[in-house]
Amino acid sequence: MPQEQPPRPEPLDPPMVPFAVAGLIAWAVVGLLMLVFFRGWLTEHGHQDWLWTCLAGFLWGFPGLATMMRHDAHRRRRRASARQD
Repeated sequence: MPQEQPPRPEPLDPPMVPFAVAGLIAWAVVGLLMLVFFRGWLTEHGHQDWLWTCLAGFLWGFPGLATMMRHDAHRRRRRASARQD
């Protein structure tokens, strides 16, 4: 006698733009903090590449933001068409 499976919950589909914006802000804040307060220490210990890593993370965040904006637009269209059905 097979057991009846409980219904599956709806998958999470949150808006993604806030996550992309938060990532951009995090890379910018960390980079600026290191530039302002730790530049001397970074130079003395040979860790100037950390600043470049923050810059790269910040700049790569823009294509990610554009992708998430497209994702959210498709998400809104999907939900609007599901309501009309």
